[in-house]
Amino acid sequence: MTQISDIELVQGCVDQNRFYQKKLYERFARKMLAVALSYSRDSYEAENIIQESFIKIFDHIKRYQPTGSLDGWVRRIVVNTATDYYRKKKRIKFSEVNIDDEAYHIGTLDFDSFAVKDILEAVQELPEGSRMVFTLYAIEGYTHKEIGETLEISVGTSKSQFSRARMLLQEKLKKNEQRESKRFL
Repeated sequence: MTQISDIELVQGCVDQNRFYQKKLYERFARKMLAVALSYSRDSYEAENIIQESFIKIFDHIKRYQPTGSLDGWVRRIVVNTATDYYRKKKRIKFSEVNIDDEAYHIGTLDFDSFAVKDILEAVQELPEGSRMVFTLYAIEGYTHKEIGETLEISVGTSKSQFSRARMLLQEKLKKNEQRESKRFL
């Protein structure tokens, strides 16, 4: 069976055809769950974010413009839903960190030497504020100014949270690496 084109898929969803809605969900749900997991503490929260995202996707699919990729459009909705999810709950706690402090000067984090699963688990264990900023900056490519506007925080808070996240990730991944290397001795 040939794959349904993005245009055909979108038009079927605009027409509220259940077949095309199911196909859109099947095409993107698993991939977008990985995106939602990077913003959430656990799979339960990620699944809630995905559910809310697909409701928005189906409600707003008629606004999709084929000049951009459907994948990017869907991803943007998932990211916006994730940030809205936490902002609505007012659960994010941001603390100012002095990024000039020696403790926050770290080397480059070599993600290539770690399994994706290990990195995702380490990101999920970050404090919520640091996790949101890290994911928006390092994964989604937002600037600190855009993060500040999205999360309603200052640019300085965004930068300090990112530095804190990098430091915590480095510590967590190094501990995991040391634990693994001791296991093989």
